[in-house]
Amino acid sequence: MRSVAVLDTNVLLDLYVFEDPRTVLLKQAIEINTLDCLTCDQAIVELTDVLAREKFRLCTQRQQEILLHWRAASRVVAATEILAAPWRCKDKADQIFLDLAWTHRPCALISKDLQVLRFAKRAFKEGVVISETFQ
Repeated sequence: MRSVAVLDTNVLLDLYVFEDPRTVLLKQAIEINTLDCLTCDQAIVELTDVLAREKFRLCTQRQQEILLHWRAASRVVAATEILAAPWRCKDKADQIFLDLAWTHRPCALISKDLQVLRFAKRAFKEGVVISETFQ
């Protein structure tokens, strides 16, 4: 059985835009299909918006390549199937990642966001491992 994981937008940027060497193991797990990565339309819309930001200087073609790759590598969960996590994040854009992980417990949530990471101890007791890195 494959491990289930939710990756936040910053982690996806590290994977696909910055090609951060610290994400090599994560990228390999995605590519060889040993990780069941979850996403949803709301998270994809956020990723789309972030990729289009001027500071990343990504041409439209590269943005589309990233989005297509991520959609192919992940399982898109319908909004109607996502349950609200018991932890509420101040940043509403990050709440969806907590909700996805909560819905699909046991699950890993890989995030670099401090607002998400602060729930790590509570989430662990509920079957959600929140971490900055993939091991």
